[in-house]
Amino acid sequence: MRLRALLDTDALGLRLLGGEDELDRTVRGVMTTDLRDPSRYLAGGELVLTGLAWRRDAADSEPFVRLLVQAGVVALAAGEAELGNVPDDLVAACERHHLPLFAVHESVAFATITEHVVRQVSGERAGDLAAVVDRHRRMMTSGPAGGGPDVVLDLLGSDLDLRAWVLSPVGRLIAGPKVAGPGLPADICGKLAAEHLAAARTGRRGPHRVTLGPSTYSLFPVRPPGRSTGAARDVRETVLSDWLLAVEADAGDWPEGRLDLLQGVTQLIAVERDRRDAARTVRRRLAQEVLELVQSGAAPAEIAARLRVAAPVLLPGLGAAPHWQVVVAKVEWQDGGLECGPVAQSLLEEILVDPLAAGPEPSDRIAVAHTGDEAIALVPLPAVSAEHDGSEAGILAEALLESVRDPLSAGLDGDGRVTLGVSATVHSAEGLRGALEEARHARRVAAARPGGVCAAGHQELASHVLLLPFVPDDVRRAFTARLLDPLRDYDRRHRAELIPTLEAFLDCDGSWTRCATRLHLHVNTLRYRVGRIEQLTSRDLSRLEDKLDFFLALRMS
Repeated sequence: MRLRALLDTDALGLRLLGGEDELDRTVRGVMTTDLRDPSRYLAGGELVLTGLAWRRDAADSEPFVRLLVQAGVVALAAGEAELGNVPDDLVAACERHHLPLFAVHESVAFATITEHVVRQVSGERAGDLAAVVDRHRRMMTSGPAGGGPDVVLDLLGSDLDLRAWVLSPVGRLIAGPKVAGPGLPADICGKLAAEHLAAARTGRRGPHRVTLGPSTYSLFPVRPPGRSTGAARDVRETVLSDWLLAVEADAGDWPEGRLDLLQGVTQLIAVERDRRDAARTVRRRLAQEVLELVQSGAAPAEIAARLRVAAPVLLPGLGAAPHWQVVVAKVEWQDGGLECGPVAQSLLEEILVDPLAAGPEPSDRIAVAHTGDEAIALVPLPAVSAEHDGSEAGILAEALLESVRDPLSAGLDGDGRVTLGVSATVHSAEGLRGALEEARHARRVAAARPGGVCAAGHQELASHVLLLPFVPDDVRRAFTARLLDPLRDYDRRHRAELIPTLEAFLDCDGSWTRCATRLHLHVNTLRYRVGRIEQLTSRDLSRLEDKLDFFLALRMS
């Protein structure tokens, strides 16, 4: 706002004492002070209000005014309540330094002037920024000009003093202000994403307010262009794939104009999201082509040719042909009936990115296709050195979920599941079919585990213990009952502890001495108990097959 507008506002009780030619100066803030040297607290562009308590005699006016001018102050307003009229020496000093001077009537509180200036300046800044946001959105819609959402996030910080970040649904930082200042820690990003997903599942309209420690954040959903708040058939179709805008402020008492401005920013970010998804089209199509060839049993030479096309796109500038891993993901809801393939595809693309990597670019080396409700990722890995076979390189299943488990659990809200399976590294087209089946089987193993977010890797498939969840329940019950029920009945009647003895004996690999020591028994007592187990079950614990049957029965019980 301009100084002239202040003078024209009767309610402020301002009287011009000097500087009539400077009334077109722009006011960008207001400060009240009675310090002899307030310059350290001034940023420039302020209207300074003073009660003149700093003035002891006429000699004080000159240095005070000089310091204000050096700090970039646009005008000075002196209250008449303390000294009556504004001293002539202050009027003269302001005239020498071309600093506009106002007298404030004693009936007007400085708080009234401060509130008026802040309200006017904030409204004008918001209007200017809204125009910038709208222009920036049009530029982004028509082409790549405009610099992406980072530019508008910087404007929010510089013009409205709002720090804001764009986060993925699993809490990865997509964009943030480039200006100096502390960033948003990864753990806070994850907690904000979890709070956003939990709030979105309730169907409440944004922004959602969250308090973490000393800070309050307002979370705005970022929806694709053309999709309004209620346009989706079911919130579960998008809740695991939508971005969010996190603003470090409490939007609960914001005026409509500021809320509309932030909605405009989310629309701009949605355009960026659409552009990123469009850029992924080529990688998704490559993955789909390779997947179809693998599933149709195409010749390895044909698959290899497709991989040679994919490698430069996914790993530009890579000299040697990469190794590959396959990751399979599935999103399931209890009542079914939802198309989950696209959501699983988008979610898997996000999960496979290093959670500490900022910006959308790190996902450029990931190709994910989807078939039905299943998403399948073809992940290229740089060729390992000759002394390694690649078995230790690549993606580890559980590591994929470390940073995303909490946000995803909040989005699933107890009625959905995300399961992942990871294959071993393969070095050629011939190995892709086996890698796909391995990843799918690992995902089924993960699905057999309790919990809403589970993963399993190829390393775990070497153990027969992980096959146990696939044994039908009726077979499981019959098998364990036949072997263990006689021992349980005997323990109930005689308190003989045959079941604990059996467990310890198997755990000690059939060693009489080690088992007796563990159970604090004499070896003869242990031999008596094992003999009773064999008698009740008609099994022989010296035979490997019978030991294995008991081991499996204990694991399934």
